[in-house]
Amino acid sequence: MVMNELKKLGLRLTPQRMAILKILEGNTTHPAAEEIFHQLMPQYPSLSIATVYNTLEILVKAGKLQEIRISSDKRHFDPNPVPHSHFLCRKCDAIFDLDNGSLDIEIPSNMEGHLVEDCAHYYYGICRNCRDERRDK
Repeated sequence: MVMNELKKLGLRLTPQRMAILKILEGNTTHPAAEEIFHQLMPQYPSLSIATVYNTLEILVKAGKLQEIRISSDKRHFDPNPVPHSHFLCRKCDAIFDLDNGSLDIEIPSNMEGHLVEDCAHYYYGICRNCRDERRDK
């Protein structure tokens, strides 16, 4: 489980960090750190945004969480660490997983000695819900 692996990384499992993990578990909304922070503030008034960011960054570095930079103003987080495509609705800002398999993208043959460490594949448009709203008007 993620908690045991975080202990191995030397991360103290405080109630606040456990609450962050609970929010992320099975979450498909791809929350930003600020959203997690605001969701937990009523239960944990001493929680800082720095604790949220530090916990998320440790999870990303440990390979247990995927950081998504699909929008220019926020970093979002996906508890599914397997590389996969995402879709951002330009109207409602919702982020959707487009597949649950790994990205099969060929690394260009002319890398000239560069080392690819990560790859992100994002799509942008209008989601089904926003399109349906538009049709109903």
